[in-house]
Amino acid sequence: MDKVTTPEFRVSFPAVFEPVAFQGGQPKYSVTMLFPKGTNLDTLKALAKAAVQAKWPDPNKRPKSLQHPFRDGDKDKPDLDGYAGHIFVKATSKMRPGVIDSSMSDIITPEDFYAGCYAKASITAYAYDTAGNRGVAFGLQNLMKTRDGEPFSGRSSAQEDFADEASAGVTQQDLSDVLGEPDPNEEDIPF
Repeated sequence: MDKVTTPEFRVSFPAVFEPVAFQGGQPKYSVTMLFPKGTNLDTLKALAKAAVQAKWPDPNKRPKSLQHPFRDGDKDKPDLDGYAGHIFVKATSKMRPGVIDSSMSDIITPEDFYAGCYAKASITAYAYDTAGNRGVAFGLQNLMKTRDGEPFSGRSSAQEDFADEASAGVTQQDLSDVLGEPDPNEEDIPF
């Protein structure tokens, strides 16, 4: 098993059009995949296990503790939108992944593939043993956006910001009532 396609997930922190360096490391393309708890991730687990077995074929010579790619959103990222009730998994690549929509057309703009949309990914797994860090990680191959979702922007919409204004129906007369009528004897002060 060299490559698998994931179940549908919610996209978080996509860096799929331009690589991003993390903590001074080499720039990489990446996506964090949010799977609702209870999603069957057996194929991903089998892929990760196969990578560990390929790196350390002798079970007696495997490191005692390995970092694994499956993390609990409730424990590790409780403050981030969308992470509660989810398992999150990151996949990275040095090469730009292909990004398509469900009709197999290329997606070429970040506005069309964003944090909060839903997707599937083709991924590989590899084991690593670098500078005392040992574990297994996923390599990002390609992505297919399956549907839109509420964006994880952390930013409110213009409609949310001005909902009270629209419902209040502020008029020019209301402003005159608050500010009062201009005094013809006062000097006009431009600001």
